[in-house]
Parts: sequence; C-alpha cells; structure tokens
Amino acid sequence: MSSHKGFTLKELAEATNSEISGNPDCLIDNLSTIDKADEGSITFLTNKKYADSLSDCKASAVIVSKEFKEDKKFNYLKSGDAYMAYAILSKIFNKELEPLSPSIHESAVISEKSSIGENVVIGPNVVIGPNCIIEDDVTIHANCSIVKNVLIASNSLIHPGCVLGSDGFGFAPSKKGYVKIEQLGGLKIGKNVEIGANCTIDRGALDDTEIHNGVILDNLIHIAHNVILGEHSAIAASCAIAGSTKIGKNFKMGGLSGVLGHLEICDNVSIGAHTLITKNIDEPGDYIGIMPAQKHKDWAKSSIFIKKLGK
Repeated sequence: MSSHKGFTLKELAEATNSEISGNPDCLIDNLSTIDKADEGSITFLTNKKYADSLSDCKASAVIVSKEFKEDKKFNYLKSGDAYMAYAILSKIFNKELEPLSPSIHESAVISEKSSIGENVVIGPNVVIGPNCIIEDDVTIHANCSIVKNVLIASNSLIHPGCVLGSDGFGFAPSKKGYVKIEQLGGLKIGKNVEIGANCTIDRGALDDTEIHNGVILDNLIHIAHNVILGEHSAIAASCAIAGSTKIGKNFKMGGLSGVLGHLEICDNVSIGAHTLITKNIDEPGDYIGIMPAQKHKDWAKSSIFIKKLGK
C-alpha cells in the first residue's frame, strides 16, 4: 500500500479535467497497472484492445477515454486524453516528486569561465568545462560531462552519464593518416529539454549544434556536430543522427533508427523503428523501412528479388 495520503476521485477528476462515473468520494491512494491493482488503486486503460484485461482487475477506479462504455464494476475517470490523465496522476503519486533543492555537489568540477544560474542542481562527479552557460532551474544528474562551449537553457533536465559538447567527428585525410579538424563551434540546448542517460551530443565544427525547445531524448542517443533538431521532437533509444542534418519541428524517431548526414527533414515527420533515412524528406508523414528477420536461406531469396526490382 502506498504511503501517500489518499485522494478522492473527485479531487483526481479535477486534477485531470476528467468526468466521474461512479462514487466521487471513493478514496484512491496509489496508481497501479491493471494486473497489480488492488482496493484503493486507480489504473488506466488507454488501448481498447486490452479491455478484456479488466475482467480480473481489483482496482477501485479506472482511467478511460470518454468513448468507453463503462459498467458498474468500477468507478471511472473519463478523459478526453486518457494517457495524459495517466501522466498527470503519475506526478501526483510520485513519492519523489518534491523538487530537488538547488545544490552543487562537492565532487562537481566547474570551470571558472562558465556561469551557473539560479535554482540549478548539479549532481556528483559532474564536470563543466569552459565557456558554458547553465541557465536557471536546470538539473544535471551524476557523472555528466559538459565539455565546452555549451548553453543549457532554463528548465532542462540532463540524466546521468551524458556527454554534451564533445568533439565532433572531423578529420582531414592525408597520405600520412588523418589530421584532426578542431571543433570551434558550440552546442545550444533549448528550454524544457530532457536528455536521457548516456546520450552524446557533439558541439559544432564552426557553427553550433542546436537542440531546440521541448525536445525529449531517450537513453543512448548520439547527435553529431552541426545537427539542428527542431522543437518538440522525440527520439527513442539507440538512435543516431549524422552531422549537419537539419530537422524540423515535431520529429519522431523510433528506436535503433538513423539519419545520414547533410540532409534536410521537414516538420511533422515520424520515423519507424529500425529505419535508416538516406535522403531529404520534404513531405510530412510516417516513414518506415524495416526488413523483418528471416531464416538465412529465405533472406538470400528475398535479396535476389529486391535487386531485380531496381532493374
């Protein structure tokens, strides 16, 4: 049982802008999945195909869409956006939601050439190099390296292990090997950006790499030098974007996908998981290019067929 104080269904309805079907005085003290719910729990159904799973559910209340045809088994919160209602309730029932007190951990190392705003949290073993600006209300969790020439705008959240402002991959080939091209640009991270654990974003070669306002990044993402990533884009884990690609607003990218360098992608594009983008996209929409796994002998036959299609 949760240690949170209880909330009446009426209070939760007001918090989520939902309608009540059932007892408004029903007391709720935890948020749970359908199969783990018990008396006092509120759970959620955001996909109609899982409706049958409610048959054995013991929750006191369920969050559903307004179109859901309820019965008398549960109390319901009926929402125009059930998933958003769930998100709001997750904040209400988060034991650790109390904001971290502004602090800089004693193990953090910060260059004298950098500036730190107000209400900033900097965790253990964070290193902030020269010419960095950390604006107000930013949280940087443990073991992050903010290398150099990085701006992190207000209300952004950096999860553990990130490397921001690292060298871009720039080398000039010669007969004696590769000559490193010094990366003289910076990295600008906008407001209300959330960067997942162990992401790496390179600073620019001459101009800046730019991550615009409201972007959310999952864990283990690499964004190369001079990429521009538009507002409110969302990228799932283990993706990579190569250098100098310009991406518009509301870009969505499924896990394990990639975008080649020096491309331009317009606003409102969604990329499915395991997709590689190799050319410009100038029309909004959903794009995907997955080859399902096959037995080796079947793949050999498929590859011959694919080659013939291009002739």
